[in-house]
Amino acid sequence: MRRAFLYGRDEHTGRCFEHRKQWIEDRLLELAEVFALDICAYAVMSNHYHVVLHINAARAEAWTLREVVDRWHQLCKGSPFSQRFTRNEALNAAELARLEEVAAEWRERLMDISWFMRMLNESIARQANREDGCTGRFWESRFKSQALLDERALAACMAYVDLNPIRAKMADTPETSDHTSIQWRIWAARDGKQPHQLFPFAGSPREPMPVGLPFQLQDYLELIDWSGHYLREDKRGAINEQVPPILDRLQIDPRHWLYLNRNFESRFKCLVGAAHLVRNACQRLGKRWAQEIRDSERYENNLNRLEKLNPMRFQ
Repeated sequence: MRRAFLYGRDEHTGRCFEHRKQWIEDRLLELAEVFALDICAYAVMSNHYHVVLHINAARAEAWTLREVVDRWHQLCKGSPFSQRFTRNEALNAAELARLEEVAAEWRERLMDISWFMRMLNESIARQANREDGCTGRFWESRFKSQALLDERALAACMAYVDLNPIRAKMADTPETSDHTSIQWRIWAARDGKQPHQLFPFAGSPREPMPVGLPFQLQDYLELIDWSGHYLREDKRGAINEQVPPILDRLQIDPRHWLYLNRNFESRFKCLVGAAHLVRNACQRLGKRWAQEIRDSERYENNLNRLEKLNPMRFQ
């Protein structure tokens, strides 16, 4: 890694790379406008970043050939046929068929998280190398990902990401957490809006369910504020304050919620959700991730045990 601090302050050389955090944030939001991927949450830290993504396959499938080509050209040069196509030059039947075949592959890539991360990380690496006047590898390794299989997993992961700066003692409150999605959401909420760059909150599940996160925005903001308070004070004992209603709807014990706020990333590996959903996912993927199933079952058993010990759900 060239012993370089990625995008924070290098204590050994005294050089500051804080401006690279803005590179990450800007590129992340820019790519979300190109890909069929919605940003649910993100946090750019000093030596890593987190992002929660929603794959919007329906949107990608609805794109016309022109839209697919135009979007791909924002990332790459494309092909000679696609270049001619964008210039409105006539293509014969064979050339058009070949373009449609290639565009089908581009459509798949435009809803692929691996391609999204590739475009994001490569561009940041090139910028950093130019700034440092060197070549070579910038990122330590390939990104790690977790599939969120239900509402509880989604809420826990989003909160873990949004609370990253508070947990790392880089900020005191969510609204002062720079380079995070929660800061964007709070600023927009003050004007009664939701930021268009982020996947919107659509409210509690219902039929028909609009596209968006299955929570009320106000409920989520209250949950983040409540959770951040306990992280700041490092309170690990009794929970005496009123518990946010969203935890009751999701049937998550407050103590388990606070535990996940600190340990979500290390607690789960590839699949996160109810045990039966993890089993189904393993079957569909043809995997035998026994550890993933055991972790989910252990988590559910702990929830059930706490429910029996504390039916009021808080002290």
